[in-house]
Amino acid sequence: MTSLNRPALADSVRTNGATANPWWSNAVVYQIYPRSFQDTNGDGFGDLKGITSRLDYLADLGVDVLWLSPVFKSPQDDNGYDISDYQDIDPLFGTLEDMDELLAEAHKRGLKIVMDLVVNHTSDEHAWFEASKDKTDPHADWYWWRPAKPGHEPGTPGAEPNQWGSYFGGSAWEYCPERGEYYLHQFSKKQPDLNWENPAVRKAVYDMMNWWMDRGIDGFRMDVITLISKHVDANGELPGIAGALTEDLPVGEEGYSSPNPFCADGPRQDEFLAEMRREVFEGREGFLTVGEAPGITPERNEHITNPANKELDMLFLFDHVGEGEGRSKWELVPFQPSWLRDKLAAQQDAVRNAGWASLFFCNHDQPRVVSRWGDDSTEEARVRSAKAFGLLLHMHRGTPYVYQGEELGMTNAHFTSLDQYRDLESINAFRQRVQEAKIQSPESMMESLAAISRDNARTPMQWDASVYAGFTAPDADVEPWISVNPNHAAINAAAEFDDPDSVYGFYKQLIALRHDNPIVSAGDWNPVDGADEHVYAFVRELDGRRLLVMVNLSGRPVDLPAESAALLAAGVDESQIVIATRGASHAVVSIANNELAGWEGVVIAL
Repeated sequence: MTSLNRPALADSVRTNGATANPWWSNAVVYQIYPRSFQDTNGDGFGDLKGITSRLDYLADLGVDVLWLSPVFKSPQDDNGYDISDYQDIDPLFGTLEDMDELLAEAHKRGLKIVMDLVVNHTSDEHAWFEASKDKTDPHADWYWWRPAKPGHEPGTPGAEPNQWGSYFGGSAWEYCPERGEYYLHQFSKKQPDLNWENPAVRKAVYDMMNWWMDRGIDGFRMDVITLISKHVDANGELPGIAGALTEDLPVGEEGYSSPNPFCADGPRQDEFLAEMRREVFEGREGFLTVGEAPGITPERNEHITNPANKELDMLFLFDHVGEGEGRSKWELVPFQPSWLRDKLAAQQDAVRNAGWASLFFCNHDQPRVVSRWGDDSTEEARVRSAKAFGLLLHMHRGTPYVYQGEELGMTNAHFTSLDQYRDLESINAFRQRVQEAKIQSPESMMESLAAISRDNARTPMQWDASVYAGFTAPDADVEPWISVNPNHAAINAAAEFDDPDSVYGFYKQLIALRHDNPIVSAGDWNPVDGADEHVYAFVRELDGRRLLVMVNLSGRPVDLPAESAALLAAGVDESQIVIATRGASHAVVSIANNELAGWEGVVIAL
């Protein structure tokens, strides 16, 4: 593990009531999706050597931690989130030696490396799962195996143990002829859920984690970690299974019931996370643990991330990224800034006294924020809205996460045909909703995919204006695994790197501000003008010093909301402007006119 090459906060600064300020409270994490970051061997897929080759770019940006989406050995059914060997690198990305080189070169630059840990499930090609097909093998109870529904022929429609549906479409149960039973998979049928009730499973996971920590990584981002504890009855049975004491939920419009209420934040969640902390991290320093947390409320986030409880450092909550979705993920509704503000406010309030927040709008599972809630219809609108959402996110209290290309203002892919998509979730959702359940028209579903498909975040990183955006060589024999966004000729790192007015230049300012200003990293957060329809405003405060943050989340000029205007009644000069999306002089004029221009954001020292 490595130390950071950035200013340290004073020991007197505290992030919550439980502990002195930890190293990650003024750090910024950068997520890399390896298959789309940099290809060095011309096979159309990014690789570890590609990441190593771009470390100077990341160091220049100023980020502190690199989170790598999975690079473990995998059949790649779900782009590496189906792991067949936790202690080897998939040849698609390179070798263990390449990983060691990346660690060494990152640490030389003061960059930490966090790996993606996927232990709610494995690949169905993992040796553990292969062994579990034999009921006499010691691994027989390492997964959730159940017999067919009584009175039904195993492997026939309707014989599944209960009515649960997979998040990736179809039943959450898959029949295995070798064992004569079904196994649970909340995601792809090639991603069987591990049985964390079995202590042997947990020990194997902890041993693997220790192996990686001893090799020199700096922590883990833990995929759907809040799904590892299932809600079972007194006999250890899942809801809706024959003889279970707990009933299943009714089926929904797609023909299945949801496993989420019974698989998210189960009764042993805290126990498992505390055990992991003891078995893997106790006695180590300088690490980071962050968990992806479906089904977790802001209040539960406070408990899990409270250092006194010794579970995880932080969690990714998802209630705020549901903005813009209707009854299901695939039904779109207009963006409402007030809705987003309410969700983020609840997250901030929950960790006011203890715990910590993760700050993100983008990742490998979310569309590009500038297309989702901003405006990418013109170059001017794209730049302004990208900066507005960047300012908004980074000025909250917590640890910001930047997803590759977000610092450039990269946009959605704007695909127009289904054959352009590679994402398993998107393709399966089209089949299930349009072709099978017939609850959505092809046109409507294509509109939804264009807006929120995960592939919007997975197009190749836009390094330059060459034919493949610098992701792979222009004369490569193989095209990238997914199409490059055509707008890479205008939106790319080479064009923005030396431009202080670019989105990249603005992100550098935001990251430096978090490093250098204790108010940003550790100050209290208090909302202002909570009823305004367009302006998201709040005050950050530490030791009597205050910053007012105002962001107009619309493309048209709006009046300053009343409470913010009252705080600025004495007037503002350029010396008070800490950072502004349109520059200090523009912000001073706007405030003097009692307004904010479209997508204008500003931070003012009061």
